Amino acid sequence: MAFSEIVERVLSEASKVVRGRLGELKLIVAAILVGGHVLLEGPPGTGKTLMARAVASAFNLKFRRVQFTPDTLPMDLLGQFSLRDGRLVFRKGPVFTDILLADEINRASPRVHSALLEAMQERSVTVLGRTYRLSPLFTVVATMNPFESEGVYPLSEAQLDRFTVSIRLGPPSVEELEEVIEASDSVYEWPVRPVAGPGDIEAARREARGVYVDGNVRRYIAALVAETWRHPSVRLGASPRAAVDVYRLSRALALMEGRTYATPDHVREAAMAALTHRVFPRPEARVAGVTGWRIVEEVLERVPAP
Repeated sequence: MAFSEIVERVLSEASKVVRGRLGELKLIVAAILVGGHVLLEGPPGTGKTLMARAVASAFNLKFRRVQFTPDTLPMDLLGQFSLRDGRLVFRKGPVFTDILLADEINRASPRVHSALLEAMQERSVTVLGRTYRLSPLFTVVATMNPFESEGVYPLSEAQLDRFTVSIRLGPPSVEELEEVIEASDSVYEWPVRPVAGPGDIEAARREARGVYVDGNVRRYIAALVAETWRHPSVRLGASPRAAVDVYRLSRALALMEGRTYATPDHVREAAMAALTHRVFPRPEARVAGVTGWRIVEEVLERVPAP
């Protein structure tokens, strides 16, 4: 079965509990496909947890959730050693999973952020000098409420750069709310069933590396990222890691559509997901209401597509 058909089935299953968010679900699948991580930003009750859990269930992946608070410790995330029968035994923490929902990540302390950073970057954790490998499918889906400013620890530029995709969730439309209300009467047990497996993801990862990207399209990606540094409102532009993520996401999005080559349209979709959280406006621009989202939109307008 083609991976595009598998994605269609996964999205159909996930949509049983997540209404009106097909585009967002698609980006989560794309991030998993390229071995990346996802940052979901939105107010409470917009389906952030549901999206992560639904995708994990549809792909039959292990799922763990950590509710971050200011007193969360690194050992609560990574695990710890304990005495058992007179010897030290390592008890694995929640990071030993496929999909880790890092709920309200900006409520955790910088020490916890640093511990999670190694797991995200290296797919391994080090405890008392011993290194433990994580699942090859390990994916962090972090949630953040952008409207809270008290009791939070903002993520640094380096930490934000580790997230392949950033998804902003706005308020649902009237039609979407009607669907949610109607569905609430009929769902009494978790309805999402596995329609794919880890093997499908691993096979798709190998296939995605064979998706053709023309030299002009690669140059277009490089020009977009370079232009983020030239924008007059930018303090810090997108990193080379961001350029690589746009490249990989473009191939993944093409594969998910059943294509063997990536187009400039795939690049634009990937750029909006991969760059907006990695572009940092100057303080005076931020006061004036300029956001990374707006800057990336302007960059896409300025740089001509091949």
